[in-house]
Amino acid sequence: MHDTTLGQIRPYTAADWAVVSQIHDAARPDELRGACDPRAFIPLADDQASLSDFEQSQKFVISIDDHVVGFVGINGKYLGWLYIAPSHYGRGLGRQLLNFALEQIGAGAWTIALAENRRAVELYQRAGFAISKTFESDNAGYPCTCARLERA
Repeated sequence: MHDTTLGQIRPYTAADWAVVSQIHDAARPDELRGACDPRAFIPLADDQASLSDFEQSQKFVISIDDHVVGFVGINGKYLGWLYIAPSHYGRGLGRQLLNFALEQIGAGAWTIALAENRRAVELYQRAGFAISKTFESDNAGYPCTCARLERA
């Protein structure tokens, strides 16, 4: 277990699924806001493509007083998941999870974020990531611009 003053990080277990999916579903509209049509939102439990990626990822949760408030998922060098419950935004928990994930990944970490999701892009940039390219994509059939961020 990884202890700090902000939250405790531990490996994800199947018992965390309900709260993790709730966190994703509560935070995802904020991720899409201003970056993609809000109709692109699909609950995690209903998003087959994302579920496959989620299952393949090594996941960790962060908790406060034994209540899970966020999670991160990595797959090799790819950081594919980083969500914090909206009620816990702005407390440094996302940064704590990101730093933990980077310790696990080592050099060469990369991620994809919605280019207009300034909060996420800036979090990654503060952690040493740089945008290597932007590209047009879609989220559940709705157009969006994505940014690939890489860290040396």
